[in-house]
Amino acid sequence: MPSKITSSLDTSIQLKRTSVLNGIASWLPASKSISNRVLIINALAGNASQLGNLSDANDTQLMLRLINSHANTIDVEDAGTTMRFLTAYFSITNKQKILTGTDRMKERPIGILVDALRDLGASIKYLGREGYPPHETIAFSDQKTANIRIRGDISSQYISALMMIAPLLPQGLTLELTGKIGSRPYIEMTAALMKHFGVTASLVADKVSIPSQTYSPASFTVESDWSAASYWFAFTAMAEEAVVFLPRLTLNSLQGDSKVVRIMQNLGVEAEDREGLLMLTKGIVSKEIHWDFTDCPDLAQTIAVVCAAKGIKGVFTGLESLRIKETDRISALQTELRKIGADLTEEDSHHWTLVPSRGLPARAAFETYKDHRMAMAFAPLCTRMDVTIEEPGVVRKSYPNFWNDLKSFGIPLSE
Repeated sequence: MPSKITSSLDTSIQLKRTSVLNGIASWLPASKSISNRVLIINALAGNASQLGNLSDANDTQLMLRLINSHANTIDVEDAGTTMRFLTAYFSITNKQKILTGTDRMKERPIGILVDALRDLGASIKYLGREGYPPHETIAFSDQKTANIRIRGDISSQYISALMMIAPLLPQGLTLELTGKIGSRPYIEMTAALMKHFGVTASLVADKVSIPSQTYSPASFTVESDWSAASYWFAFTAMAEEAVVFLPRLTLNSLQGDSKVVRIMQNLGVEAEDREGLLMLTKGIVSKEIHWDFTDCPDLAQTIAVVCAAKGIKGVFTGLESLRIKETDRISALQTELRKIGADLTEEDSHHWTLVPSRGLPARAAFETYKDHRMAMAFAPLCTRMDVTIEEPGVVRKSYPNFWNDLKSFGIPLSE
């Protein structure tokens, strides 16, 4: 049995080139997007539901620990979903809490959500810079309005946070989404999960309508995470030979990142359901790909690296939200892709071109910028070159067993 890799933020990890990949991933992390929503809904339903296969990602473990915490100060660390959902949850449940996080979290805006909550009747006070954490939820008075206009092109987590608390509002809530609607599958996911717990949320065009209702406890088992699965698609795409089996994934998933199946068909990966396992095999490769990542921004880094390594030109839109993630992911991608002779050029504020590498170096070391997706997006390059990943412990945010899973497939790793 391979020794266990327990990487920290202070180390680096070396991956030796391995061009053939065959095996079954015995485990994939459960979806943290679903887990975090289910935890909020369960709390609003009285914490009486039977929940199975919750994610062991740090974001979800934080949510699990903090949602019922008696502490006055709630430290969400670097978990954006946890910050946004708990801000709405503590507001509607009249809990006085100070919400704070890492230095990067204090640079991630929350003003649009706070403004909406204040319009509804919440009292929230900023403790530092206006529009950014840390902030304090104080109380919720009588509902002031049942209609909120909110930009559709901001994080869907703001919209989902408001949707989940809406049934508790005496007048219910109608959200009018203005402009381009980003990450729509995550809004649809929230509505579907609310329905599972007995609440109706109507999503038609640019309006979400949720009457005042009561959540009902229900049993729920969380499916595997398609964002985590995307890295195995990348390994399959870049390896010379590959047959990979992934467990507990459904092709008709609630998760927006299941779109990786369609995207990766262009990049040389075929996916097929085989008796409860998803089988990934090599397929035909396109010379160029055009893709709008508005609905699946978390796939962008992975796709960019695969295109760069395989000589595929990419024409991308819908990357705007990457600027305000765990790091400025566009800037980080540009810097790290140049190490392998590729680039991500910004044609204008809405269009980017992935310029692929004409020849990969024998080895390179990649920074992760305290961003779990940077680490996992660049790791599959080890199918074509020796790779060093700096601060590999960042994967704990969403896929804490990532490095051990790689080792179980025979990829030589050392710290």
